[in-house]
Amino acid sequence: MRKKRAEKRYLNPDPKFNDILVAKFVNNLMYDGKKDVARQIVYEAFEIIKKQTQRDPLEVFQKALENSSPSVEVRPQRVGGATYQVPRPVTGKRQTGLAIRWIIETAKKKKGKPMKEKLAQELILASKNEGDAVKKKINTHRMAAANRAFAYLAR
Repeated sequence: MRKKRAEKRYLNPDPKFNDILVAKFVNNLMYDGKKDVARQIVYEAFEIIKKQTQRDPLEVFQKALENSSPSVEVRPQRVGGATYQVPRPVTGKRQTGLAIRWIIETAKKKKGKPMKEKLAQELILASKNEGDAVKKKINTHRMAAANRAFAYLAR
């Protein structure tokens, strides 16, 4: 067992946009330690967003994260011999982490285009409150609402 709680590690902000969320997004997109490749994909996706929407890509990115962040989720909890899906509120850091993960996941699932285009498209859709990442959030909220009866089991 651990003697003391793990120390929080803080990210350095992204060099181009000077934003911590973009740095976190790049780190989640990164595969096999290839950060430069991940940065290139994100920056090119932001360029595509700028061309298509005529808006600040950072603004679109933040709106997309906000729209795909869940506020409640269901967690399994064992009571006696049964396991219940108990709805629980999601903390701030986990909200952004899930939103980032879902956006990247849904972009990776699409086929036929380069990653930068898929990512740009998913970010644009999420900023408009559409797309698969937002659908995933809605489904999560629906599951929590359906299992509201077990909310009393949350500790």
